[in-house]
Amino acid sequence: QLYLVESEGGSVQTGGSLTLSCAASGDTDDSYCMAWFRQVPGKDREGLAAILIGEGNTWYNTPAKGRFAISQDSAKNTMFLRMNSLKPEDTATYYCAAHLGRPRGGYCYAWRQEYNYWGQGTQVTVAS
Repeated sequence: QLYLVESEGGSVQTGGSLTLSCAASGDTDDSYCMAWFRQVPGKDREGLAAILIGEGNTWYNTPAKGRFAISQDSAKNTMFLRMNSLKPEDTATYYCAAHLGRPRGGYCYAWRQEYNYWGQGTQVTVAS
């Protein structure tokens, strides 16, 4: 069992930056996947980026490439999402997620069906 606690989101102006964190506790392992997703009302939850905790291998989905950066503090079982050059269309509820086990090939992906542990979600609002 894993427990995920996200930091508070917030409101920023267009072009601003924000960093989210997600701390895992419980049955953590030396190597497991964590990822960031976001969701707006009426739309599917969208995967943004994933990281293999421990080894640090990262993967980004198209909406996150170039502006977002995923990172870890493996000693603290914590994952971060640094978001730069924020746009109003980035307004959403952001979720962190995790699943245990090291994936074959050593890379994690932000495919929703692969994750069975979820944070509570945190609102990010980007004002125009």
